[in-house]
Amino acid sequence: MKIALVHDWLTGMRGGEKVLEVLCERFPDAELFTLLHVPGSVSPVIERRRIHTSFVQHLPLASRYYRHYLPFFPAAVERWDLEGFDLILSCSHCAVKSVAHPRKVRHLCYCLTPMRYAWDQFDAYFGADRLGAAGTAVMRPIMARLADWDRRTADRVDRYVAISHHVAGRIDRYYNREASVVYPPVDTAYFRPDETPPEGFALVVSALVPYKRIDVAIEACARARVPLRIVGDGPDRANLERTATGDTQFLGRVPDATIRELYRKAAVVLLPGEEDFGIVPLEAQACGRPVVALGKGGALETVVPGETGMLAEEPGPAAFADALSSALTHRFDPGAIRRHAERFGRERFGNEIEALATDTFQATESRW
Repeated sequence: MKIALVHDWLTGMRGGEKVLEVLCERFPDAELFTLLHVPGSVSPVIERRRIHTSFVQHLPLASRYYRHYLPFFPAAVERWDLEGFDLILSCSHCAVKSVAHPRKVRHLCYCLTPMRYAWDQFDAYFGADRLGAAGTAVMRPIMARLADWDRRTADRVDRYVAISHHVAGRIDRYYNREASVVYPPVDTAYFRPDETPPEGFALVVSALVPYKRIDVAIEACARARVPLRIVGDGPDRANLERTATGDTQFLGRVPDATIRELYRKAAVVLLPGEEDFGIVPLEAQACGRPVVALGKGGALETVVPGETGMLAEEPGPAAFADALSSALTHRFDPGAIRRHAERFGRERFGNEIEALATDTFQATESRW
């Protein structure tokens, strides 16, 4: 079975790239297609792959400003020649679920989420408070056309697999397609407890982009008078640093070993935005640390209130500060937290995806 792995872009080791890493391990002979590759930005397992990029790779300053070329993504993903492959396995959160391919080539899409920008988070990325009224007016018809394209091309996928039941619901709502659920992989062998005593700070590990709601974490920690450490980078960093209150430190991008050390030292790890799933809460739980998360989206499937963390009932800083304060006074069992995280390990994910890939290739039906 000749497989093409398709991923939106390769610019860092976030949740989607950790999924891709396991796919590369399970399918070592597969070729990899991506809109853009920044060499050295992902793990050696991925870097060693034969990587095909798109014309986006050659656009001015694309490695830094690739999101600005979003309107070009449909044309880019439709230009790849996928003749000669038996199966396309896409890992998609933006455009690659819509790759064009010969009818005889089957397509299994592991969907991280339908395209956020074009559907339910337009204002977070392109609202007037970010682009001004004129910029929002320009982007609205562009994103409307992109959403229409995203919907029209949904049936290029033979089988959808979602990262959570929350995302499966979005696939049904936007694409009118059913999706099975396979939870993403968590490296529970690497992220594990040690004898490090927890310190008194809260931790955020996240891309600094609008929907992550890092501003909520900052204000909540200021209200609760809890020091906050933020790992990650992104387009919102400058604004967050400028407006941050309380004892807040921005650590930027750091190696996995440092992230693991911070998980172990943190009193609590925060997830202030509505996530489609959320790898970070499970990495933290694998290290035996409790999580405070917004009680919506994927957190409902990864955080057990009172056992592995606390859920904030409302999205604002006040409710999040209350949940944070409750977590800091609650007695959690690190062993129980760790055992919960072990259910989401890498081997489990690899086995389930490999079985689905084989089933998709062998199926006689062209749609599910």
